[in-house]
Amino acid sequence: MPLPATMTAIDITEPGGPEVLKPVTRPVPSPAQGEILIKVVGAGINRPDVFQRKGAYPPPPGAPDIPGLEVSGTVAAIGAGVTAWQEGDPVCALVAGGGYAEYCVAPVEQVLPIPKGIDLADAAALPENFFTVWTNVFDRAALQSGETLLVHGGSSGIGTTAIQMAKNLGATVFATAGSAEKCALCEALGAAKAINYRDEDFEAVLKAETNKKGVDVILDMVGGDYVAKNIRLLAPEGRLVFIAFLKGSKAEVDFNRVMRHRLKIMGSTLRPQSVAAKGRIADHLRKTVWPLLDSGAVRPIIDSRFPLADAAKAHALMETSAHMGKILLTV
Repeated sequence: MPLPATMTAIDITEPGGPEVLKPVTRPVPSPAQGEILIKVVGAGINRPDVFQRKGAYPPPPGAPDIPGLEVSGTVAAIGAGVTAWQEGDPVCALVAGGGYAEYCVAPVEQVLPIPKGIDLADAAALPENFFTVWTNVFDRAALQSGETLLVHGGSSGIGTTAIQMAKNLGATVFATAGSAEKCALCEALGAAKAINYRDEDFEAVLKAETNKKGVDVILDMVGGDYVAKNIRLLAPEGRLVFIAFLKGSKAEVDFNRVMRHRLKIMGSTLRPQSVAAKGRIADHLRKTVWPLLDSGAVRPIIDSRFPLADAAKAHALMETSAHMGKILLTV
């Protein structure tokens, strides 16, 4: 079937609130060598999209200015040199931008099959979260079976992914969340204990839970005053990995404790990394995590779905932090 010349996409008309997201008409992109064109069925909403909308997280050089870091759909066209996929194949993909649109180009290295039993649109909830959790928790922080992991923001898209992945790969998982309902979700997904940070001091609770040993790995998207607590809570040889700073990127650090307990502090952003680096993450996911999705042991948690034209409403919901799991756009 011939491709249309134009498509509907969501434009950031100017830096600002959710209302600056507007449907526009754009040319349908063409896949270059090593790329595929995806006819989008679902697109994930992520915090970096919100930062981009506000003017604080510009796309990397060469990436589309259309927001959106993950999509699912069917292969609509294939660039030169691509042999792994055929037109019509159902896929999901991590992209550096362009996801809020009817068509989106993706490097073939960042494309993954749809796991068994997962709706095609819902598969848009997979790439950004699963790539992020794998590279930070398992690559950088090197979480091992038998160790303990603390996930802050446990009911978020990242949090629900990290809890399930770590639990199914042999770790004991703890989480923090902001309500009893959110904590119940974390525990239903496999957390040994979830702490409502509005009612309890997670540091004190987890020191008691671990008999004062602390935890081996902490995945933090909060920053600010959590940093000092995290460092005090890490077990010897513990690893603290940052992926966001919702409460601020600056904090006072006790490096005496870091040295005495041989701690590691690290962090990363996914979007600017090379296609080759993202391809290596995709390979790990395909071998280690996709079988868990195929079996149903791990699943994406979907909070809500909005039509593409309602991207502003989806962003407004994300900024309330009332959601549990992923927010999706559907095409």
